Amino acid sequence: MFDPSRDQARAFFFATWQTYRAGRPVAGLEAVALDVILLHPEYHRILDAQEKYLAQEYFPEAGETNPFLHLSLHLALEEQLSIDQPAGVAQHVAALAARSGERHAALHEAIECLAEMVWRAQRDAKPPDAEAYIDCLERRARGGL
Repeated sequence: MFDPSRDQARAFFFATWQTYRAGRPVAGLEAVALDVILLHPEYHRILDAQEKYLAQEYFPEAGETNPFLHLSLHLALEEQLSIDQPAGVAQHVAALAARSGERHAALHEAIECLAEMVWRAQRDAKPPDAEAYIDCLERRARGGL
């Protein structure tokens, strides 16, 4: 899954959820994805209805959250944490968790930084700025936005 299409990325989450619901074991990236899915019960009804939501459009400017983007950002962050790349991400997310008292809340704060980095890279047609990302995490860990 290095550069999946939108539908391929969504199909991965649907398949992972269906595997879990069928009582079959998951492993590797599916296991990480399942952990993320289980943190978000508000998305379970969506994952139960692939035919309805596979092609669903979401409009953030209208206040809509794209659940697949949200889950994907969680997945990307978990991968970063597992290898501490960019360097320091694990330390800053741990500090966020210590400050907030809850890992999931800390992950959501970190995802805000990750999403901003990705958005800026896309907007500016430049590579992601890992330094700005780490700076954002550090600011949030200190209690600033």
